[in-house]
Amino acid sequence: MNINKKLMLIVALVSSVYSFAQITDTEKDSLYIQQIEDHKKPDKVLHAEPLYIDLIRDLGARKGEKEWNLGLGLTDNLKFDSYEALIEYEWAPVDRLGLEVELPFTFYSPVNGTANNSIPSNQLNSIKIAAQWSFLVNEPMATSMALGYINEFELSDFGDFGKPFIKGNVYNPFLVVAKRWGNNFHSLIYTGPMIEQVFSSNTFHTTYDINTSFHYMISGTRNFIGVEFNKTIDKGDFDMTMRPQMRLGIADNLLIGIVAGIPVSRENERLSSFIRLIWEPGHHKK
Repeated sequence: MNINKKLMLIVALVSSVYSFAQITDTEKDSLYIQQIEDHKKPDKVLHAEPLYIDLIRDLGARKGEKEWNLGLGLTDNLKFDSYEALIEYEWAPVDRLGLEVELPFTFYSPVNGTANNSIPSNQLNSIKIAAQWSFLVNEPMATSMALGYINEFELSDFGDFGKPFIKGNVYNPFLVVAKRWGNNFHSLIYTGPMIEQVFSSNTFHTTYDINTSFHYMISGTRNFIGVEFNKTIDKGDFDMTMRPQMRLGIADNLLIGIVAGIPVSRENERLSSFIRLIWEPGHHKK
């Protein structure tokens, strides 16, 4: 009789532990989302942010949020390899408004016997300043929308640096629409024209970007896997690059993003890779 009671007690304890674990697995997504969205005011919807064409700040940014990004990339072109590096700082001075300053560099290396004088010169591409305003944050619909603007002061390459210092300007207004489907699936559209002005000739060249992304966020974390589709329309010419990617949390305030680039309809570009290191000073779990 004692043995039977002990067995029944063990079975009951195991069942209780299993049931608790099942409840925890089911609820941890919603609990994590609630922690992000409802811990502070104003309201905010948790979205997965693409890693290559990243946002100026989280959608629904809250005052005081800030982030440093360091990016490193390699692109295999037909006649040369290009190495890109960027450093950017983004912050939210007030609720819903994100600001950013970015310095992107590009360095070139010839391949297949290409002469050095036939490849582009190394350069600090530009000085980028940007703003993004989240005008819609709807928690019940898990949807956010934002308008933004990037102004890019294009600089002369290192071979002619300062002749002139600023050779042109790129005007880039954009719209962002993001939707979370359930707890784990995320979609986002980032689109707008890029209008490039060359000061020496006062000419303008306009392209249009349509960037879409889809991600699956791992339960109870900020880790995700997904893909970006970066599409450019240039006077009837259509180019697209697929960028499968993943983001991993190294520490509570440190993330790393890994991106591969697969050109679908680009004539001069092969495979590429990109790594983004994301540091959020002051961020910690509550």
